[in-house]
Amino acid sequence: MARSTYYYNRKRLGQSDGYDTIRDCIRTIYDKHHGRYGYRRITAQLNNDGININHKTVQKLMGQMSLKAKRKRQHYHSYRGDIGKVAPNIIDRDFNALGPNQKWTTDVTQMRIKDKWVYLSPILDMFNGEIVSYTISSSPDLRMVMTMLDKAFQNRDIQGNLILHSDQGWHYQHKSYQKALENRHITQSMSRKGNCLDNAMMENFFGLMKNELLYLQEWDSIDQFKKALRSYIRYYNNDRIKLRLKGKSPVQYRTLFQSKA
Repeated sequence: MARSTYYYNRKRLGQSDGYDTIRDCIRTIYDKHHGRYGYRRITAQLNNDGININHKTVQKLMGQMSLKAKRKRQHYHSYRGDIGKVAPNIIDRDFNALGPNQKWTTDVTQMRIKDKWVYLSPILDMFNGEIVSYTISSSPDLRMVMTMLDKAFQNRDIQGNLILHSDQGWHYQHKSYQKALENRHITQSMSRKGNCLDNAMMENFFGLMKNELLYLQEWDSIDQFKKALRSYIRYYNNDRIKLRLKGKSPVQYRTLFQSKA
């Protein structure tokens, strides 16, 4: 007998195991986040809501309910050889930051929608995983990256002592990009060639975004996807909790940090 059939019939016979309310809460959280949360993140959200429960119990209940997060991946490569100055790998996989605007990272990823490519170029703050700025473009050109930088400088008051990490893509070797960083006294850092683990935090965000948005449905148009992508980034920054941030979203965690500073 299938588990779902067993629990359905047991509930009908009035033989509740005491977790019916918890199951309803799990289903509500799962549906609210469009299936993006696994058992650990759902446990954290339950704890945030004042429901103290062990993650193993949540895992068991989700298994009974056939609920699980979805996974998949794809990436864009912008390396074209050495066309400009290659910066040293200052970050060297040390992604820890003691506060906002100390370590940023950036990259470009591509997504295929209706036989056309869409490119996302974001900047992520390593302190809390927050997306500081981003651009969405139909072409992976220099303007896409420079516009992203301009938006970041508008959103944040940069006082120096900031490292901006990337791979060795041609955008980041371009003199216009490097001059923009120099003018703001920002230190440039680059991954080693062909080593995606050197930029693992951005790779992780791209994986999450594609798993939790891109691959969840068939998109009718590029405009439909762009609108959903903007909505997802707002959701990711403001609502999607992270276990490493003690069950807070990136914006919640930064706001709490700044209130104590």
